[in-house]
Amino acid sequence: MRNTDILISGAGIGGTALAYWLRAAGFAVTVVERAPGPRPGGQTVDLRGAGRTVITRMGLMEQARALSVDQRGLACVNGAGRVTARMPADSFGGEGIISEIEILRGDLARLLYDATVPETEYLFDDTVTALDEDDDGVTVTFEKAAPRRFALVVGADGLHSAVRALAFGPERDCVRPLNVHTAWFTVTEDLGLDGWMRMYNEPGGLVASARPGRLPGEIKAGLSFRSEPLTYDRRDVSAQQDLIARRFAGAGWEVPRLLKAMRTAPDFFLDSMGQVRLDRWSRGREVLVGDAGYCATPLTGLGTSLALVGAYVLAGELASADGDHRIAFRKYDEVMRPYVGRAQQLPPGGASGYAPSSALAIGLRNLSMRAMNHWPMKNLLAAQFAKAGDIALPEYGRLAGAGSGATDRG
Repeated sequence: MRNTDILISGAGIGGTALAYWLRAAGFAVTVVERAPGPRPGGQTVDLRGAGRTVITRMGLMEQARALSVDQRGLACVNGAGRVTARMPADSFGGEGIISEIEILRGDLARLLYDATVPETEYLFDDTVTALDEDDDGVTVTFEKAAPRRFALVVGADGLHSAVRALAFGPERDCVRPLNVHTAWFTVTEDLGLDGWMRMYNEPGGLVASARPGRLPGEIKAGLSFRSEPLTYDRRDVSAQQDLIARRFAGAGWEVPRLLKAMRTAPDFFLDSMGQVRLDRWSRGREVLVGDAGYCATPLTGLGTSLALVGAYVLAGELASADGDHRIAFRKYDEVMRPYVGRAQQLPPGGASGYAPSSALAIGLRNLSMRAMNHWPMKNLLAAQFAKAGDIALPEYGRLAGAGSGATDRG
């Protein structure tokens, strides 16, 4: 087998899942991650469709279910906190907006990380700064570690991928912004959620949300707003919080309490929403997986499935091709392209449906939510949620049996 030494940039869900499958196929894997260790906490992500099948094939479904967050569903509220629309978690067979299995991003990434050690080498608190490819491999320059040679380099480092920027070009040429920005953070306020994710909209494209975390008393909050692309210092958290405070000044519901709690939140994170659209996901010996290559945005609820499935398919094709990246990368694209194309189709309304700009638009959106369990909205939403499983997931002989005792039952 050729090209056995592989570098993965990013120890998130896609990166750790890829490391798991590559090690199972006999590759030597190194993962470099900007954070000082596995990133804890984070918001909840959906484990659904083909992504659930991949976790099952790993033999990790039981552990994933044990880590899942108990949530009753989504409830839209007005400024007084009165519920205006609901979608229970069991809607659409457990594959609705709030899916049957919701798990904190950090918990899922840690589960995958634990399944890869000690066989996988991790370089934490570092990142890739240069790639020099030749006929035999890639010389990788790191911010801190000494340069090293690898046969292949994988970018699994998210929407703002360092590998993509080096191998494919600047972000502005790869990412289509949705003109929505979101701040995520954890608070311990008692908001009376009663197990529901509660979402509040205010004219001007403002969205405030709060949902139960896994730990008692833990609340995962989000503050989103619509805006043209913004320039800000990603290292200056205080300035970012000032930006959020200005945008949400005077907003109703529990927003004042969330803004106050935001100032002391240990995990505040502000980012934009955008979709990565590329004609191909590989350039020579570099290839992209997950959000780095085909971010669908949180609005679709399919980012986790895309990362898990993409990692499984990429590893499977490399194993099937005995490490020949030219064959494997082409097959990876062929298998994933239709699935990604469907997954990147935004739900009805897109960004406008998530963050309506007027009181009338908010009322109409709430009306449509109340109709979601009835025709014709039910059929439209069912088609959107079904995309998570809309792929004939290949069986790769080299990966078979990697998850001891695994079955395909989610």
